Amino acid sequence: MSPATGTLEQDAVRDCADLVRFDTSNFGGGDSRGEREAAEWVAEQLTDCGYRPEVYESAPRRASTVVRIPGRDRSAPGLVVHGHLDVVPAEASDWSFDPFCGEIRDGVLLGRGTLDMKNMDAMMLAVARDLARTGSQPARDVVLAFVADEEDTGAYGAGYLVREHPDLFEGVTTGIGESGGGLTVLPDGSRLYAVGTGERGTAWMTLRARGTAGHGSRPNADNAVTTLARTVTALADVDWPVRLIPTVRAFLAGVGARLGIDIDPADPDSLRRLGDAYPLVERTLANSLNPTMLGAGYKVNVIPTEAVAHVDGRILPGLTDEFFAAVDAVLPAGVTREFDSYTAPVGASHESAAFAAMAAAITEHDPQALVLPFVLGGGTDAKSFTRLGIDCYGFMPGRTPSDFPAERYVHGVDEQIPVDSLEFGVRVLSTFLLAEEIR
Repeated sequence: MSPATGTLEQDAVRDCADLVRFDTSNFGGGDSRGEREAAEWVAEQLTDCGYRPEVYESAPRRASTVVRIPGRDRSAPGLVVHGHLDVVPAEASDWSFDPFCGEIRDGVLLGRGTLDMKNMDAMMLAVARDLARTGSQPARDVVLAFVADEEDTGAYGAGYLVREHPDLFEGVTTGIGESGGGLTVLPDGSRLYAVGTGERGTAWMTLRARGTAGHGSRPNADNAVTTLARTVTALADVDWPVRLIPTVRAFLAGVGARLGIDIDPADPDSLRRLGDAYPLVERTLANSLNPTMLGAGYKVNVIPTEAVAHVDGRILPGLTDEFFAAVDAVLPAGVTREFDSYTAPVGASHESAAFAAMAAAITEHDPQALVLPFVLGGGTDAKSFTRLGIDCYGFMPGRTPSDFPAERYVHGVDEQIPVDSLEFGVRVLSTFLLAEEIR
């Protein structure tokens, strides 16, 4: 494919459709498909435009593609734009169309990954092709990273690149990736675009209660199952206090000012006045923890020595010590905790030049836009890139209609994206990448 194949918008739509046709399902635990083929296809497109991408294979068939586009000022702080090529599996029998068809029907592009996140991969490719076609050059180096494995742990994708090839990101200080920059319509009709400036951390832990084994017919005051059950109940009953970190405070203040209302973050009814913006803040008002798995014993009439529970903790930026202090205050003697997996929360400033450049790019294409920061309730590959000292933002621009159920489609059935949302997004991304100041 040559650089002169179409417009920026046409390229984004076509590239997204082509990427969807690669079945890159990630089943977890190292079991995936199609990542190598997709990474090689991306490399071919970039090579045809005159770039020099490299494909990095972390394990057999687990591949990522990275390319650096030189900026006019090679000494300026660089930018990494990252998107994952893998998708969650799709059970074809549940869908009303082939999950990997990549077809356009009635102005909508169909298929797994159209929202998460081959749309962003396609926009990245389209902008790179447009730069080559027009002879334009960004102000600073831009590194495009098309990575594997985000839908599991990221270990075979961004984690591998950061650990084994950190030189790829030399001089990079800012990164953008998924989960931010999309449209939310407020109750008064205002158009809100929330840009991610932080992510809650994840603490998946195993709790172990030790006790005295014995016969099920005899009294036992040192029953590990009883101890663990009481501990899990106590953890589930922890009243996590509302903690307004700066990003969440700015979000509530900004939306409240636009709607002309005062928002009480401790009052669910007050928060519901945010309308469709409520889910953007709902999970980021406090730390949280949920018990998710229990296990003990091997025979009904035997009191076991050990009982085990697994819990899922989520931690706001700046509140790590408070989270673990609350957990440890509940654990009695004889119950220990250990990490199954831990990723620290991450955050970047919403008062930075980078955030301002994202806001300016959005408002250039939607002058009535309200752009505010928010914190992601889950996590992305930003947690890997942050280890290199890179300030990461959730910025994957798009503009779906207010009645478009994006949350239902992401990781759900019949995933799809309106073509005009993809076209709007690539225009915004191009404007941002060509901005003069991103420091």
